[in-house]
Amino acid sequence: MKPLVLVIEDDPQIRRFLRATLAAEDYQFHEAVTAAEGSAQAAARQPDLVLLDLGLPDRDGLDVTRELRGWSAVPIIVLSARGREQDKVAALDLGADDYLTKPFGVDELLARIRVALRHAARAPGDPEPVFEAEGVRVDLVRREVHRGQEEVHLTPTEYKLLTVLVRHAGKVLTHGQLLKDVWGSRSPEQSHYVRVYMAQLRQKLEADPARPRLLVTEPGVGYRLKEG
Repeated sequence: MKPLVLVIEDDPQIRRFLRATLAAEDYQFHEAVTAAEGSAQAAARQPDLVLLDLGLPDRDGLDVTRELRGWSAVPIIVLSARGREQDKVAALDLGADDYLTKPFGVDELLARIRVALRHAARAPGDPEPVFEAEGVRVDLVRREVHRGQEEVHLTPTEYKLLTVLVRHAGKVLTHGQLLKDVWGSRSPEQSHYVRVYMAQLRQKLEADPARPRLLVTEPGVGYRLKEG
């Protein structure tokens, strides 16, 4: 059976759009129009993924994200008309898996859903994957990185940053998340570390570092490693 998706959204037009999109892909789905109803449905139905609006009538969707993360690891994709960078960063730092700004296309939504479900299905004890995209191959077991047929030599910090991105391939990671996972700090004053090392990785891995296709910037938010 297809995964169960819980839609927490108060806009009837968006709900109709999501209902048609999910039904066309044979996903099971349930709908809630308030934060309270959404939290109750999440607890009762144990969905495989949550599509969550931020502008709910009774509470902010950020509160729902925080609440769900208190007891569940269910993938959460935030859908919102809020395009402000601080809203995206806040949602992701609270534990949301991804963020789409309205309006968004069907193909983009379905791609993000597939990525979130794929990550959720990967058990912690699974063997480390071999990542391949845009002519780059990363073998986390052998600790080898190749671009085409040539091995790429990375510094320890470059490699650690790359492995964090590989383990979350397809997901946007904020500057704060990368700082914590790579440098053990969330200090905004150190965010330049991420930019410097990302530029170094691009020089070594991208065919055209000035127009990256693998290590993609999410403006004002962070970075996403594009999946093949």
